Amino acid sequence: MFVLKNFINASAIVLNLGFEIYKWLIIIRAVISWVNADPYNSFVNFLNRATEPFLYQIRKKLPINFGGLDVSPIIAFFIIVFLQEFLIKSLLNFAATL
Repeated sequence: MFVLKNFINASAIVLNLGFEIYKWLIIIRAVISWVNADPYNSFVNFLNRATEPFLYQIRKKLPINFGGLDVSPIIAFFIIVFLQEFLIKSLLNFAATL
């Protein structure tokens, strides 16, 4: 039983790390969008490829337009924080009860 507990615990920690990295990618992309970044830069391309699928789904489901301001990174950030607080803590609590 301790193997399952350790597996769930490790999975929650790795998932939390993935959420943290994705949060930072979204923040960096939002900051880069304020400046005139080179669209052919490999780092900018990576950021767009990594974050656009998630942000596109948010824009598609919530077509809110605040005068040209894209609020999808803010909503994505809140979704990730919610998942960290709910999912990760639930996994850790579940592992603790095993």
